[in-house]
Amino acid sequence: MQKLTQEQMGRLTVEEFKRVEKLPVVAVLDNVRSAGNVGAFFRTSDAFGMGGLVLCGITARPPHKEVHKTALGAELTVEWRGFENTLEAVRVLRSEGYTIVAVEQVEGSVKLGDFLPNVDARYALVFGNEVDGVAQEVVDECDFALEIPQVGTKHSLNVAVTGGVVLWEMFRKLVR
Repeated sequence: MQKLTQEQMGRLTVEEFKRVEKLPVVAVLDNVRSAGNVGAFFRTSDAFGMGGLVLCGITARPPHKEVHKTALGAELTVEWRGFENTLEAVRVLRSEGYTIVAVEQVEGSVKLGDFLPNVDARYALVFGNEVDGVAQEVVDECDFALEIPQVGTKHSLNVAVTGGVVLWEMFRKLVR
């Protein structure tokens, strides 16, 4: 086996990427404290052609050295916007026609594997703080919640890992 070069993989230029249609999915980061995790969301969002990122509260915003260290330039390709608080962000997104979804362990959550997104809908997926998860006041504003089933001794995954799993699943189910 020989590793493929960028040219062989046919990767888009930054300009081409900005012009292609994106998935109708944005990731909302609710007070994510690690800039490395934020950078990982940029990179994952670029990889799967997500509609963008919404960075709320204390979540680091570009330009930022630690975000760039993990994003490796994806902060220049993925559209993003910032809000002082997540509650305001989800209310604005709802007014723009998004279905608001907490990625959280809550009563009545939908298992990620069972979720079938509507191809005509727009989704705002809310990912929470590394310690506290999605704030309860934000969960209260969501239409429903998605949960990644787990069987280990820990009750959660790192938020960037969760983002990778959930955004991949949205990509897999929406790109046919």
